[in-house]
Amino acid sequence: MDVISLARQLGKAIQQDESYIKMMHCAQVNDEDQELQDLIGQFNLKRVDLNNEINKSDKDQSRIDALNEEVRELYGKLMTNTSMTAYNDAKNEMDDLMDFVIQILRGSINGDDPDTIQHNTGCSGSCASCSGCH
Repeated sequence: MDVISLARQLGKAIQQDESYIKMMHCAQVNDEDQELQDLIGQFNLKRVDLNNEINKSDKDQSRIDALNEEVRELYGKLMTNTSMTAYNDAKNEMDDLMDFVIQILRGSINGDDPDTIQHNTGCSGSCASCSGCH
């Protein structure tokens, strides 16, 4: 079997993994959460307003400060929304899985035994034991 076929099989296996299923479920819940969608819409509009104000030739610093505060407040509400929090947790779990998969692939390319590569969850600061940055 060639490498591309194996990569396709890996892709299918990833889509069957509990981390992927959980992340996709949480994404769907986010899409259906009207309160969250309203917050996202408000946040995006305020961000556009802020960018427009910043790009004006006759900037109003007090308006910029007020809009910036509104953007921060909306962002805080977004990030503490239950649906968004669940999605971020699921996405972090999925990212961690993918980081490990990439770590195995990089280690394999560097000649390491794929069966003995351990999950490195952080940078130790020493590149000697590293199979590459993600």
